Amino acid sequence: MSRHHPISYLLSIIICLLSVITFSSCRQQPQHTYTHDMLLPMTPVKNQGKSELCWAYAMLATIETEHLLRGDSVNLSAVYVGRMLHATRQGEHAERAMCQTLLNIIGRKGIVPYDVLPDDATDELPTPRWVFMLGARYTPLEFAHSVCAPDEYVGLTCVPDSPYYQRVVVPVADNWERNRLLNVPLDTLRSRVDRALQNRHPVCWESSGHAMAIVGMAHDEQQHRYYVMKNSWGTQRPNGGLVYVSVRRMWRDMAALYMTREAYEGR
Repeated sequence: MSRHHPISYLLSIIICLLSVITFSSCRQQPQHTYTHDMLLPMTPVKNQGKSELCWAYAMLATIETEHLLRGDSVNLSAVYVGRMLHATRQGEHAERAMCQTLLNIIGRKGIVPYDVLPDDATDELPTPRWVFMLGARYTPLEFAHSVCAPDEYVGLTCVPDSPYYQRVVVPVADNWERNRLLNVPLDTLRSRVDRALQNRHPVCWESSGHAMAIVGMAHDEQQHRYYVMKNSWGTQRPNGGLVYVSVRRMWRDMAALYMTREAYEGR
């Protein structure tokens, strides 16, 4: 019989026990069954890959769903937005920003369709100078104005120690542009979001670490309520790219929200 070094033998036992505990805890994680109370139409789920452009994907997903509900179909390129950002901002985490930055970029630099610059576009694929649509030629800026009119979207936040119904700088690191959003009491903000969804308008949700588009509501087998969010990490994860965020987590982590003026006004 071989002889074990006491320390090595002890370490092997510890590793074995940890493996058993980890495996058991993974198997015991609850698996919820979600039932959609309402789900808005969506363009295909995209994949941001290793980029930090979730804010661009989330805001574009919101715009795309809004157009689908109007009987129009647009599918927009976050890669184009990233290239416009890289032209002015470099360095570590230079891609991080707020969803308002997406609106600012397309208002200044325009946007192009997803098929022109898809998620897997390499640097060898040039940034287009023109957008061709229905036999007409547009600049990216002209195309953007047809997709998202200036001031079409309202940026909302809740900063309790600042005056309500005035625009305030959202105090998060990603707000390096120092964008000002409308400051709304939390209860009012919650009712506006739920009303927007009931009226079939998507809402863009931003936390301090990630952004997604709210495209529906759901509940689980215990009748706990969730916001259904369209993510930008591809379709290989569970639920085909949708994420079910509990009501508690949604409002606990919320930093900013975006919806059309029509949605905010209850139309």
